[in-house]
Amino acid sequence: MLNLYDCELSENCYKVRLFLSILGQEHQLTPVELVPGREHQQARFRVINPLAKVPVLDDNGFIVRDSQAILVYLACKYAPRGKWYPLEDATRIACVQIWLSFANDLNETVSAARWVQVFGKGGNMAPQCRKARQLLTVIDEHLWFAEKNGHAWLCPGEHPTIADLACFPHIMLSDEAGISLLDYPALRRWTDRVKGINGFTAMPGIFSVENN
Repeated sequence: MLNLYDCELSENCYKVRLFLSILGQEHQLTPVELVPGREHQQARFRVINPLAKVPVLDDNGFIVRDSQAILVYLACKYAPRGKWYPLEDATRIACVQIWLSFANDLNETVSAARWVQVFGKGGNMAPQCRKARQLLTVIDEHLWFAEKNGHAWLCPGEHPTIADLACFPHIMLSDEAGISLLDYPALRRWTDRVKGINGFTAMPGIFSVENN
């Protein structure tokens, strides 16, 4: 069985839990307390991931670390071929990779500011928040033009990809970093579409459609 080393409050862990829920893939969770326990820094966890980060996926002894890498792995192994990660379409797969990289930028700005604000992690929020708003403007404009061209998702096509799931948690929790989504209407419409995906599951701070 798949085993996910997980922190309930982590955006990166949540995107993996979300995808597993959407896939209906059986799995178990091994909690790793980041704050205040710092279990990810302990020697027994560093054996699993020397980088001391969650999430980590253990698939019968095959270890995958990094949330984006885990999404790719799950999409290739456990999802219908090409549905979430369009391997046979070079243009769309390049688009997915662009937005997976963008998700890392969101993690280093929006989510970094959230961890300072909510969990007291050291750091200066001001430059992170400035950069975060620039990134949100970029993705909001992208989605606005996509809608004008009849596309609902970050990458062209009728079905969402793992790129949507990779970016979603960082954006949905931006208010916990003191960044409102009120100025990003296309982004808000997109988040509602993600919440409407069959199998969607919530986390603390992110609620399902019926609770909005």
